[in-house]
Amino acid sequence: LKFGMVSEGARLKKLMDEYGCLNVFFGEGTGVEEIVKDMESRGEEVPRDAFGYVSLAKINPGEYFSKHLAEQVGAEKTIVQKSGYFARSAAANEFDRNLIGDCAKVGVESAIAGVSGCMGQDEGKEGHPTRAIEFERVKGGKPFDTTQEWFQQMIKEIGQA
Repeated sequence: LKFGMVSEGARLKKLMDEYGCLNVFFGEGTGVEEIVKDMESRGEEVPRDAFGYVSLAKINPGEYFSKHLAEQVGAEKTIVQKSGYFARSAAANEFDRNLIGDCAKVGVESAIAGVSGCMGQDEGKEGHPTRAIEFERVKGGKPFDTTQEWFQQMIKEIGQA
């Protein structure tokens, strides 16, 4: 899913004009490609870590998009919150509570059995069972699957499709 700063800015400007404020949420790593292209086009060096990955802490995507979107929508003030948990600030719903319960139950079973891993629904296994996923399989850089039905429905509902 490509992010168009100009088109998204125009869409958000309409909402800003209607409601007087906006909340914009970006997942970690969102828009890094666009930021890197922008930095390179201006001749800036893109900071990278020892493995060659773009250093998110140094390019600060939240601040970058906050500045540029604020210009697009005419925002006088912006705030960037780094924690999705803090920004969400909502009580766990039934799905959340069930997932937490499943992870806790399987986590205890795994610990007793001496199995290490990161608890979660294993997308690499049929049926996505809740299990201790091997640490070597849990890594960054996995692109988000924008073809998922729930995601496509959401972007239609909010006018991004």
